[in-house]
Amino acid sequence: MELTSGITAHRSTMADGRELIYYDDADTTLGSERAADARDLPPRPPTASMRQDVLTGEWISVAAARQNRAFLPPAELDPLSPQTPTNPSEVPSLYDVVVFENRSPSFGPLLEDENAPRGLADLAEIGFGRTRTSVGRCEVVCFSPEHEGSFSGLSRARARTVIEAWAHRTAELSALPGVEQVFPFENRGQDIGVTLHHPHGQIYSYPYVTPRTGRLIQSIETYGPGLFEGILETELASDRVLLRGEHWSAFVPFAARWPIEVHMLPHRHVPDFAETTVEERDELSHLYLRLLKGIDALYPTPTPYIAAWHQAPVHTHRDEIRLMLQLTSPRRAESKLKYLAGSEAAMGAWIGDVPPETSAAMIREALERV
Repeated sequence: MELTSGITAHRSTMADGRELIYYDDADTTLGSERAADARDLPPRPPTASMRQDVLTGEWISVAAARQNRAFLPPAELDPLSPQTPTNPSEVPSLYDVVVFENRSPSFGPLLEDENAPRGLADLAEIGFGRTRTSVGRCEVVCFSPEHEGSFSGLSRARARTVIEAWAHRTAELSALPGVEQVFPFENRGQDIGVTLHHPHGQIYSYPYVTPRTGRLIQSIETYGPGLFEGILETELASDRVLLRGEHWSAFVPFAARWPIEVHMLPHRHVPDFAETTVEERDELSHLYLRLLKGIDALYPTPTPYIAAWHQAPVHTHRDEIRLMLQLTSPRRAESKLKYLAGSEAAMGAWIGDVPPETSAAMIREALERV
């Protein structure tokens, strides 16, 4: 299947029925033939169940099968590397980029169920003992067949392939029944809680609109539909700008919570990756790599972070919510981390350790070194 910019996709099915898609670089050296998954796998775990917190109205997915996921395996047993006779991993063949359904998902594999959410209005009701099936889908995105690394270590061609995969998966996942929001992200570093060193990210497809997006919707309803235009105009006039291209800009936000926090916005209104243009994806493959290299150049050792690509919900506020990167790191000094203690964790009342202007100056200096 031809996508854009010479990138192609090849669909496959894993031994237990999960979907797997290979995404080939535009300049790939790989052939189109891929091996079948010949493993003898147990049945997939049952779909988890969500419980409602009556104090907040939020839904908590209780996914006990996640307790069995791999934890920092040695390179010879990396479950995201291509299969070998001694490593029956998740991926049968050598690849450039590959996406597959998570074996122990927080949401899915069911997309429809008699106790599935019956729309956003159903989920908004408050009641004791309310449960719903955690329908949806969770996917793993492997950026490279290498055992160790992260997005910042990719070539520009490989970064472009990953971005194409994000766009393709966003479009297809948004079309699945029961999916209300699609969220691509990368967790990087053991300080964040990463359990695999392999360069990879994930995509969650939720059966609800996430709490963070719900708060954003409240702000839009209070301010008005031009919130993101105002954010971009205000930030680009500040001394917190880090990178500015033709289609994207990156900056440290005015009210940053984390010691290292960077947001990136497209210059025009784009609700999600699926609606970006080829030109926007091309520029992003350059700017995003440069940003991540600059974040890594802050200190002698790699920076732990969460790179969260916030997208508009599938069925609501798509003309008002813009695609946005929010990259955060708890690293407040070379050997110090910010821990979420009483005020942040218990009350959601944040205290910043580093002034955003100071952080922006540090990151700009690091960007000049890469």
